[in-house]
Amino acid sequence: MDLENTRSQMRKGILEYCILSIIGQRECYASDIIEEMKKARLIVVEGTLYPLLTRLKNAGLLQYKWEESKSGPPRKYYALTTEGTLFISELTQTWDELSTAVNTIRQK
Repeated sequence: MDLENTRSQMRKGILEYCILSIIGQRECYASDIIEEMKKARLIVVEGTLYPLLTRLKNAGLLQYKWEESKSGPPRKYYALTTEGTLFISELTQTWDELSTAVNTIRQK
């Protein structure tokens, strides 16, 4: 069994949830999301993040607005839509249930 492949699959499984959680706390620019993920030791690169943000936007979970930047081109800031807020709420409930189940099993 390939340990790195399993680790990668586990990270991919929670990536969407973590990104939505970050955006749910405040409007975010892509580099803000990357920085928050790095702080949590969940490394994500732009080549992974941007397609995921586009997919979440196309699914109606995210919206964005352009804001002028003092140091370069305009920036795209992401926020949850009403549907995205409901979705992250349901994902949080699922995460809490899974986390409790895994921790219960690990403690035996």
